[in-house]
Amino acid sequence: MRLNGKTAIVTGGASGFGEGIVRRFTAEGARVIIADLNADAARALAAELGPAAIAAATDVSDAASVGRLFDLAEQAFGRLDILVNNAGVGHAPRAMEALSEAEFDRLLAVNVKSVFLTARHAVPRMRKAASGAILNIASTAGVSPRPNLTWYNASKGWMITATRSMAVELAACGVRVNAINPVAGETPLLKTFMGEDTPEIRARFLASIPMGRFSTPADIASAAVFLCGDEAGLITGVAMEIDGGRCI
Repeated sequence: MRLNGKTAIVTGGASGFGEGIVRRFTAEGARVIIADLNADAARALAAELGPAAIAAATDVSDAASVGRLFDLAEQAFGRLDILVNNAGVGHAPRAMEALSEAEFDRLLAVNVKSVFLTARHAVPRMRKAASGAILNIASTAGVSPRPNLTWYNASKGWMITATRSMAVELAACGVRVNAINPVAGETPLLKTFMGEDTPEIRARFLASIPMGRFSTPADIASAAVFLCGDEAGLITGVAMEIDGGRCI
């Protein structure tokens, strides 16, 4: 019960790393809003987890949708202790000049603009309470980029820099901001990053990870519980690699 009594919003919370974080947060005593574009998946997960979880159909790239999400949190919980910016998209490997403008715009809207939009609502609430934790799910791609994923890499590098800047600005009012940099994980996005899922391509990816395995939602959720909980009360501005040694 390390998060007992705390309330959280987890974007992209219905699958992958987000689902792992939601499950672990509720197991640790938190009440969680599962914000996801896939409303059916969010509702199914909330129904499974019981009264500690609420589903919210949310497009994190849309200002009005994000506003409704925070209004729901206010109505349901009356407070906000934790925000996890987990929602993200990728693109299949290709030369940087081959990505279409529409794909680039969507990448930045979901991976970058969403952090700005959620901050506009979360930060005033946390400033007023003089407490809170924001966790951004970035990527090892922002630290040690893979070729042919240039614009995805850049979006995650932006998130790491935003995390540190947010941490500096909010430290004096008691709000902590950290990031997690997962290595490629067993999530729906894995096939996107690899282009196709074959034993040969998996072997090439795994060869770059010294510990020899992909990350899992449970790995990321364990780090999220720590960074968002009271045990990490003096930790802010960290971008923690959960990567099996890839970025060493």
